[in-house]
Amino acid sequence: MQSPADRPERTETDYLIAPDPAAPRLTRAVTGTDHTGATVTVRVVEERPLTIFLNRQEIVTAMTIGDYPEYLAIGFLRNQGMLADSEQITGVDYDEELETVVVRTASQTTYEEKMQKKTRTSGCAVGTVFGDMMEGLEQVTLPATEVRTSWLYALAQRINTTPSLYLEAGAIHGTVLCQGDRPLVYMEDVGRHNAVDKIAGWMFREGVPAHDKILYTTGRLTSEMVIKTALMGIPVLASRSGFTAWGVEIAQQVGLTCIGRMRGKRFTCLSGADRLVRDIDPDSVVEEDRKHRRKSAATE
Repeated sequence: MQSPADRPERTETDYLIAPDPAAPRLTRAVTGTDHTGATVTVRVVEERPLTIFLNRQEIVTAMTIGDYPEYLAIGFLRNQGMLADSEQITGVDYDEELETVVVRTASQTTYEEKMQKKTRTSGCAVGTVFGDMMEGLEQVTLPATEVRTSWLYALAQRINTTPSLYLEAGAIHGTVLCQGDRPLVYMEDVGRHNAVDKIAGWMFREGVPAHDKILYTTGRLTSEMVIKTALMGIPVLASRSGFTAWGVEIAQQVGLTCIGRMRGKRFTCLSGADRLVRDIDPDSVVEEDRKHRRKSAATE
């Protein structure tokens, strides 16, 4: 992973990390037939296993597209409460051939009992969380950071027109870390839980604060997404998709601003509306171009 000093100069409109639809390992060409019987070749997203170790202990095997494995591993461990904020990471070793990543820490760790409590989540590609994950929510205090509606509209327009694997091949979710009206880091994966874990891993590794950030996801606002966002310390979670009842209930309990169904000039806030600053007339917002609408815009 590059250090900040190694990165090229950027402008205020550049992503720090953006999708790379042309990356050869992330998709493959598959030939089939269409509804008329004609031969067609389409790009489809790759899906491969990644086994995550914490020191000598195997933790989980995730199905992932395979990019940013180090961030995915660190973020997963961070969001499962297996890496404290003060934990010192001494090394992250990724073996592409063995499809494993080992996160090494200065202190010894043991999570045998915790690993016996697993919950399979509702997310695509079958996410896994550990049964005591919600216990950490009792200590969460999210900052009263304001969220301007002009930021939300600007973010939605920018993110939905950014070249991505979704627009190239579909069958994938995106999660974007934002600050104000600027998207910073855009991660994609077959499961939204993986995409948000990559964000968490990047923030942990780079020491990025969470108090003034917005997390945008293309997927549903489920209990898992709400819990992970809150545990990361991010006060705002937004999506162009819909909500689950438990996700909304948890968001209300922890004081997370939860905004869904963001399409064009419309959105719905079901939790934390006190952070919203309505600084723009929705009628002045340009509706989405149909070619940039994601599938949820037509199905919900």
